[in-house]
Amino acid sequence: MPGRKIDTCTIRQRVTIAAPPAKVYEALVNAKKHAAFTAAEATGVARVGARFTAWDGYISGKHLLLERGRRIVQEWATTQWPKGAIASRLEIRLEPSGGGTALTMIHSGVPASRVASLRDGWRQYYWQPLKAWFRVR
Repeated sequence: MPGRKIDTCTIRQRVTIAAPPAKVYEALVNAKKHAAFTAAEATGVARVGARFTAWDGYISGKHLLLERGRRIVQEWATTQWPKGAIASRLEIRLEPSGGGTALTMIHSGVPASRVASLRDGWRQYYWQPLKAWFRVR
């Protein structure tokens, strides 16, 4: 139904990754490295305005702001977004922390019906594999 209001929420998470911010940044925005740590196809280039996909096309979006080693802001959606929902905003902040990186994720505009799944999905399909990938590098 056009014009239907879809309730949205914000997911905030903070994790520590045992790698420097520049390397964490590269793993998140470089399609080849992203595919390596998630074990799923990713496409795109790290350039503001460029479109990308991840998780075999499940995720799609556009880079809105890229500050190498510091900050990533993306327009972001999944194939399971409710009909009529607009793209969400994903912001990832990276800060040096004890030889590694403190990663803060703020995912706003997430359709309320997808919040529980995405909250768990970020931990299970992003933060855990990313930590493991850097442990073996």
